[in-house]
Formats: sequence, C-alpha cells, structure tokens
Amino acid sequence: MRDNIYWLLKYRLFCCFFCSWDLVSGQIRYSVPEELQLGAFVGNIAIDLGLDLKELSARRTRVAPSPRKRYVDVNLQNGVLFVNERIDRELFCGPSRECILPLNVVLENPLGLHQVEVEILDVNDNAPSFPKSQIRLEISENMAPGARFRLEAAHDPDIGTNSLQTYQLLPNEYFTLDVQERVRVGITPVLVLQRALDRETTSTHDITVLAEDGGVPIRSGTVQVTIRVKDANDNPPVFSQAVYSVSMVESARIGNLIIKVNATDLDDGPNGEITYSLTNHNSADVRELVGVNSKTGEIRLKGHLDFEQSKTFMINVQAIDNGPYAIPQHCDILLNVIDANDNAPEVSLTSMSSAVAENSPNGT
Repeated sequence: MRDNIYWLLKYRLFCCFFCSWDLVSGQIRYSVPEELQLGAFVGNIAIDLGLDLKELSARRTRVAPSPRKRYVDVNLQNGVLFVNERIDRELFCGPSRECILPLNVVLENPLGLHQVEVEILDVNDNAPSFPKSQIRLEISENMAPGARFRLEAAHDPDIGTNSLQTYQLLPNEYFTLDVQERVRVGITPVLVLQRALDRETTSTHDITVLAEDGGVPIRSGTVQVTIRVKDANDNPPVFSQAVYSVSMVESARIGNLIIKVNATDLDDGPNGEITYSLTNHNSADVRELVGVNSKTGEIRLKGHLDFEQSKTFMINVQAIDNGPYAIPQHCDILLNVIDANDNAPEVSLTSMSSAVAENSPNGT
C-alpha cells in the first residue's frame, strides 16, 4: 500500500515536472479487443520508442500507477506491453462508442514520460436480454384487430453491430410484431393484434419474442409473453331445453320441487353468472302457484293444485347473466296436474210412481 502511494505521488510530481519542462513525448496508440487473457500482447513499447532493451531496465521503465487498476504492464526483458488485468469494455467505458485506456510510461535518467493510448475494441460477448423472463398482458376479447401493445425493450451492453439490432416473433395465429424506432430509447417491440380473440375458444395465449444482435455469431435473448384474454359479455345464457314437460299430482304439498331448469353461459365472471326469474308473460294464477330460486333455477310449489280447476299450467322462466348489455333468454315449463282421489262420488236419486196390473205379462 505504501509503495502504491509512493509511486502515485511520484507520478504526479513527474507530471508537474514534465509539463513545466515540456518533456512529454507524443502519443502511441494501440488497439486490442476486450476480454483478452492475462499476459496477452498489447504492443512493443521498446520498438515504438526506439529504445534498446538494456535501456528499459537501466532507466527503470514502468507504467505509472493510476487510480484505476493496472490493466497493462511492461515486460522489461522484451519491451512488450501485456494485459495485466482482465478488461471488460462494458464495465470500463459503458455505452460509449470509443473506449480508451490512457497509460503513462515513465523512464528515468534522463526523465521521460510517454503517453500511450490503448483502444479497447468491443467483442460480441453479451447477448440481448429482457428485463423480465415473462411479460403478462390482459387483452379484451372484443379488441379490434390492428390494436397495438408496446412491450418492454431488451438491452445489450455491446456497441455497434454487436448491440441489439432487431426483434422477431415466433409464428402464431393471432399476433404479428412491429419494430418501432424511438429517439434515445432505440428499437422497441410492439405486438399487433392480427385476428380477433375469443376467450371461450382460447383463454390464454403464450407467444415468444426474440431479440437479436448483429454480431458474429449472432447472440439472442427471448421473453415469454403470456396474454390472458379478458371476457366480454358476448354469450347469452342457453337453456338445456326450450320446453320442459313435468307432471305433479294435485295433492302435492307446498314447497315440493316441480323441476330444476338449467342454463349455461360460456362467459366468465359476472358475464357468466346467471339469475333466474318468472317473466311477466306468466298469468296471475301461475305467479301465485309457483316460485323460482334466482340462483339455482329450482321451481317449487307455493300454492295448491286443483285438477278439477285446471289440468295444465304453462310457466315461463327467464335466465339473464349479470354482465353489461345482457340479453335474457326464456324457456317454458308445461305442468300437467295429475288427478288425485280427493272427491267422493255423488249419487242422485229421482223417484216416481206408476200402477201396474197384476196380470201384466213379463217385460212390461
């Protein structure tokens, strides 16, 4: 630690001294790709400075310390600048188009400072990636084709052709992909609805979006887009039968079940929840005679049947869902009343008198 502080202070004194006496030589520039192995060749400082190899040691040639890591160092045996620390261009320079590692090579006796620039070239070492592995969308089934849904963009820390270049959508029946260019944002994927959705047919769609860079070889990242189709109230209730026929003995007790009607609705949530009721088409006698459970569709007797008064009743029931713009559906129940032995026979006698002669023949 003390040695580092010593050399750092000494380097700053050298800089001040060199700047005062105009002893700084011209720049030397090298270019190397990022992610090179330790010890990889950067350049030969002895050849480029026109120095004899013996001078390197004699003049205590070194790469001056800096606040950053010593990414590059010099081999005094052969004058080669070599990679001393792994260089990650994305960490070192971020999204900048140009990435320069400045070095100062110091020699003593006489003092000399040579500025060296090492350009770090980008390699395609990063694949595009999305912020999340899955994107969830909710789209109503009554959404018209042509509707657009912007997705989160992918990110690639590489630059130039190695960075994100395009998006692709794996084949599916309902969506296409539009790639939109946005200022200061870059390219963004936009889903376009190509075909009307039907929740009752398919309630969930899973599609895959691919982000690709332009490097060699091409690197890519994917995101799964899960689309839940929101229900629209586009289906009315449907009874299992349009007309039901049922018979009940006239002696049935109040509360007895006459029939349970059933309607189904393919919609979801409130759009598929059904309420049953008697319609206004029923006579006053029917309304007094029967009642319907609004939730279950059970129709029960709430009055007394009398075969002798009425042998049949026509009951009209309505089913309507709880969604917006609901359309009621109807069914009829024909109730046949069965006679019960609840009345004694009535005998009527009519008498008359007539005289018959005692000698009247048989059959008179």
